[in-house]
This record gives sequence, C-alpha cells and structure tokens, in this order.
Amino acid sequence: MNYTPTYGWYYRSLSDRSPAWSGVKYLYNFLVNNKSAGPYGHVVSQKNAEPGDLVQLGKSDGHFYHTSVITEVSPVILVCAHSYDAVDRPLYSYDYEAIRFLHIDGARK
Repeated sequence: MNYTPTYGWYYRSLSDRSPAWSGVKYLYNFLVNNKSAGPYGHVVSQKNAEPGDLVQLGKSDGHFYHTSVITEVSPVILVCAHSYDAVDRPLYSYDYEAIRFLHIDGARK
C-alpha cells in the first residue's frame, strides 16, 4: 500500500481510499508515475496489450472516463468491469472516441 494522500494507492473502506481506486485519471497518473510502493506500469499499443492489462476509454478531448481489465486479446479483446457487471465483454461493444492501454509491470513493497 502507498498511503500518500491524494496520489497514493490504498483502500481501507469505501469512504477511506485513494482517488486512484475510483478516478480514471488518478489511476493512470499513479500507475505511469509511481516510483514508490504499489503497482506501476506504462502505456502500450493495442497490439501489445495482454490479459491483466487495463484499457481506458475516453472522449476526443482527452477526458478518459472508464477503466476495464483485459481478460483476453484474441481473436478480439474482451474486458471485465464493475460497471454493468461486464464479464468478458467485447471491447468493440463500447462507445468511445479515445482509448489507451496500460501494461502493469509489477508492484513494489
């Protein structure tokens, strides 16, 4: 856990958690900039996305609003998400204007 206020990675309860647990931009910023405890990763292309990676959907103005976990990449990308209880939902079934893929490289203690 990384208990850094605002920019950390922790979940104690629904009312005591870091923004990265529920905010798309906070999760992205945490993962790609984290040099301390907790998970870290980097942006990859769609062709390099793997099961376990994250996909974030957004608008053309650069506002990203949804994160899903990739469960399969072939023949189509399937994702799981808490929204609408999505389990192995095809990525192409979502409506989005922008997309980015985050590969999780690991986690630090």
